[in-house]
Amino acid sequence: MTRRRPLLLVLAGAAVALAGCAGPAGGAPAAAPAVPAPRVTTAAAPAPTGSPATPLPRSEPVRVRVPAAGVDTGPVLRLGLNDDGTVQVPSVDQADRIGWYDKGVTPGETGPAVLIGHYDTARGPAVLRDVARIHVGDPITVTRADGTDAVFRVRAVEQVTKKAFPTRKVYGDTSRPELRLITCGGEIVDGHRPDNVVVYADLVTSAA
Repeated sequence: MTRRRPLLLVLAGAAVALAGCAGPAGGAPAAAPAVPAPRVTTAAAPAPTGSPATPLPRSEPVRVRVPAAGVDTGPVLRLGLNDDGTVQVPSVDQADRIGWYDKGVTPGETGPAVLIGHYDTARGPAVLRDVARIHVGDPITVTRADGTDAVFRVRAVEQVTKKAFPTRKVYGDTSRPELRLITCGGEIVDGHRPDNVVVYADLVTSAA
């Protein structure tokens, strides 16, 4: 079996904050609705103790459900790196979909699997428009190509400035299967939102 490189090594030199989240002020048609910034409350639960859920073999995600935020979307997009080294985000035409950063682990494998979606675009609200409704303890279910459901429990939610993005905390290797769900936040400045909202979750169970 080929050993995957640590995600931080893959990302060396890349701009890992989401730079592609543009709000309606960014060259939007006049009819585009204004979308208020998400009112995210930064919160965290204690790190899990005891034996972690059994890691799953590699299998790509095909569907993501976040009931607290009204998200049930698929198929999941594959995202990599742009030519300039920045992390890709879904296109404006795919604003109702979530993408998986395919340079890292798949959801359920040991390590931090990364999912990315828009809060809004120049066309209005997007798939993670209700990210502020996600709280510690909420479930996130990822259906995988092998038919299994990887169920994660939210451990922390934080809003961070893109200028001080916590790269190691988000992308650094972990000893457990974990999930990161990332979108944009903050009031629009020069057509873009200056912050990221990061949801951290731990695998709690899997089912066929």
